Parts: sequence; C-alpha cells; structure tokens
Amino acid sequence: MKKDRSAAGQSPDLSVNLGGLVMKNPVAMASGTFGYGFEYQDYVSPESIGAVIVKGTTLEKREGNPPPRICETPAGMLNAIGLENPGVEAFVAEHLPRLRQSGVTVVVNIAGNTVEDYARTAAIIGQQAGVAAIELNISCPNVKQGGLQFGTDPLMVEEVVRAVKTQTSLPVIPKLSPNVTDIVAIARAAERGGADALSMINTLLGMAVDVKKRRPVLGNVFGGLSGPAIKPVALRMIYQVYREVALPILGGGGIISTEDALEFFMVGAKAVSVGTGLFVNPLLPLEIVEGIKGYLLEEGLNNLDELVGAAHQV
Repeated sequence: MKKDRSAAGQSPDLSVNLGGLVMKNPVAMASGTFGYGFEYQDYVSPESIGAVIVKGTTLEKREGNPPPRICETPAGMLNAIGLENPGVEAFVAEHLPRLRQSGVTVVVNIAGNTVEDYARTAAIIGQQAGVAAIELNISCPNVKQGGLQFGTDPLMVEEVVRAVKTQTSLPVIPKLSPNVTDIVAIARAAERGGADALSMINTLLGMAVDVKKRRPVLGNVFGGLSGPAIKPVALRMIYQVYREVALPILGGGGIISTEDALEFFMVGAKAVSVGTGLFVNPLLPLEIVEGIKGYLLEEGLNNLDELVGAAHQV
C-alpha cells in the first residue's frame, strides 16, 4: 500500500552520498557534454544540478583529433573529440575559480597515457579547494603497454586506481568502459584498487561510413557511441556489477527521460549522469530531477534508497 505523503506536505529526500561525493540531487552532468558548467547557463544553472563532471582533463594541453569529430547515428551519436582540453594547470587557473564561486558540486574527469600521468594530474586536482571528487577516464591507451586501453585490463585498472588513490583524499570514481568481455572483473579490479564508487558506462566503440565518399565519416575513423542506443547495454552491465560489487554506482548511457533514469536506479545505480540527451533538450537534467521527485511522491517513497536495486528483488 502506497503512503500518502502529499497531504502532509512532505517532500522526498533527493540527496545522495556516492562514496563520499555528496550531491543535493541524484543527477550529474556527464563529462564532455556540459563543458565546464557554464556553456548551458542560459538554460540550466549549474549549481541546481547534483554534480557537474567537467570535460576530460589531462596533465598537458591536448589539441584533440582531426575533424570531423561528431556525427549523428540512429538513436545516438558518435564522437571522437580526442580529449581536447587546455591541460590541468589551465583548468585550475581559468575554470575552477569560477566553478568554485558559483557553488557547483564539481567532479573533475581526468585522463592520461601512463599511470604516472593519472597520478600527477590527480595530485594537482587534489590540492584544489572546490573539487568534490575525481572521475577517472580509463578508456585511454596505455602507451607503455602498446596502446592497450587501461579500462580493458583488470590489472591495469587496479594499478591506475591505486596510484590515483595514493595522491588524493578525494573520492575516486573510475568510469568503466563497456568495450570488455567481463565488466564484473573490471569492476572488481577497481574495487581492489580502492575506488570509492563506479561510473558506468563510457561510450561503446563504433564507426560510420560516408557512402558517397566511400570513407569513414570521422577523422579518427572510430568514435564513441552514446545516446539511447546504448541504454540496454548500460542497464545490463550495471545490473551485473550491482550484484557482485559493493561500490555505489553512478549510472549513465542513453538517459533522455525520467523513466530512463528510474530504470537505472532500479538496476542498481545510486545516481545518474545525463549527457547526449542535452543536445536534444538542454532542460533535461532539471526535468529529470522534478520527474524523480514526482515519482517518489506518487509511490510514497521517502528517498531514492528505497528504489535502488528494486529490479533485483524477487
């Protein structure tokens, strides 16, 4: 029997603690889709979102991949930006002060080509006020291992997470790649390395071909597939990991509605990230926050904890 909370004027608690990352509501902006939080300020106040995960940041400045870098696909898009960014020192000097002043809950996504890159970048970020957590983009090639992506090998995942943890007291949240045969093995490796939470999932590797030019559309040939097309894969992987690993999960991959977000909670995510859907509807994060609140009220639930993992209950 549903509890009637509306009559008492009560509002459900939307706050979330994701392995030490405290969010006022369970919606985060996915890295690479929201810039540094102010590109969408005509539509959304960054401080109204649970957390803003800024675009990928590396130790040194990167120019990114050759264009074209983005193309639309059925139910999604491909991107091959190549982690274009000004480098960590420029981020700290130019972008972080503004974010700090606005009261945004800031999560910094970092990437690197070596374990040392990750560790040094994390050390710099960890010294800054106004950063709530670090998200690790481990879908990067390890140049010391012949270009093999960190996120596809459990040993490398454990190594890079442990290295970052030694450099910062901030919550460390590796973003898992779906381009693996056993996502649970990768999640367990992150847990062994000391991860505080998991972010799931990053983009799926794909490509598109221009049939008139008879050439790949993207300048980099391959790119990351995101959008509604990958949602079933994300849900399946989160469901699997939730059953086997104790870490809280930030779930994302194709969320374009409140209903989508609710599915992620039910398979085990404690919070969700919104990305590609922003390009269609810039107001999407706020609409999802309100939609979650309405759902909890309608169902008579006090908070999201009563919903997380509900799809696992027999």
